[in-house]
Amino acid sequence: MCNTISLLAVTNRHLSVHPYPEQIARICQTHPKGLILREKDLEAESYLALAAQVLDICHKYDVPCILHTFWKEAIALGCTSIHLPLPLLRRLSEKGILSSPEFTSFTVLGTSVHSVAEAREAEHLGVTYLTAGHIYVTDCKKGLAPRGLHFLQEVCKSVSVPVYGIGGIKFDPVQWQELQSAGATGGCIMSGMMEL
Repeated sequence: MCNTISLLAVTNRHLSVHPYPEQIARICQTHPKGLILREKDLEAESYLALAAQVLDICHKYDVPCILHTFWKEAIALGCTSIHLPLPLLRRLSEKGILSSPEFTSFTVLGTSVHSVAEAREAEHLGVTYLTAGHIYVTDCKKGLAPRGLHFLQEVCKSVSVPVYGIGGIKFDPVQWQELQSAGATGGCIMSGMMEL
């Protein structure tokens, strides 16, 4: 499938075909490079409770869990991996929070970018990886043309941190070869993971 480059699983509980804990376990059994818990429509308290449960499942299968958006909750749970939307990353930088002792406990810091300029900015802000997209046509961005493989290649050339393509990526060897040829470290799968 994609054994030469890395796969990040991205969650969306609204797409889950099994009870959520079971779905997370099924994902973890495929041993992705990491799982991004992207349930960003939740309130902080609900996310905290869900994240605690998901972290336990990921730990059981030795799959790194990357929490999304809720950085204070991640710190409270002792999770050292966080993915932040770029606007939030900017705000935290402006407030000096990125260099605070509590925030520097994060060893993995990711964000999503949609241009080369954003990729360079994110690298300057100290991210350890990027997701760049959307690369292929996807129902998540209905009616919006994909940025495509040339965009991904330009992003990969513009930064020194790992870049993962996102958007419309499936368990398709041809796609994975295209991602690798564009210089990506890997790719992200959401729908396919939530349908396992």
